[in-house]
Amino acid sequence: MPSIRYLALGDSYTIGTSVDELERWPNQLAEQLRTEDLKTDVSLIAHDGWTTQELWQGIQNENPAPPYDLVSLLIGVNNQYRGYDIEDYREEFRFLLGKSIEYAGGVIARVFVVSIPDWGVTPFAEGRDREKITREIDLFNKINEQESLRAGVPYVNVTPVSRQAAGDPSLIAADGLHPAGAMYKLWVAQILPVVLPRLK
Repeated sequence: MPSIRYLALGDSYTIGTSVDELERWPNQLAEQLRTEDLKTDVSLIAHDGWTTQELWQGIQNENPAPPYDLVSLLIGVNNQYRGYDIEDYREEFRFLLGKSIEYAGGVIARVFVVSIPDWGVTPFAEGRDREKITREIDLFNKINEQESLRAGVPYVNVTPVSRQAAGDPSLIAADGLHPAGAMYKLWVAQILPVVLPRLK
């Protein structure tokens, strides 16, 4: 059986800052797909701290080789963190989503978007306005969900699950900010039923 080529685009949440490579959610997803007899090779274009603009620059630097059988996009938390304009985010996200579809050979069903998790519930946010962070994350997610639905791209909302970290420290990595492997496992449990039927 030929390998599924999976391209994961994003920021620290995709590269899995502060967790081992096998604990990153794209790698956990690939492992789950392998148990379904879908051998999956993962390519990541992601980096800690990237905004939408920086992701695009990173993509150009990496020069990906489409078509891919599966493409994911999770981006925007650093736009929110830096206080960037939300309408600029809409335009840049829409552009990146279009590129994601292009990298999937134009097959919309082979692309999926993952929502931005809420870092406002993490220890890192101590002393900050947690409610403001949550409101802003919701606004950014409203935009990426709208654009995903408009394009017909599957959307996986992991944000409510990310908020479970408020009462469960085991879901947070040692840096006090990023998800632990256990959190990413919960994400994959949501992602797999969306992705699997589109690959079978």
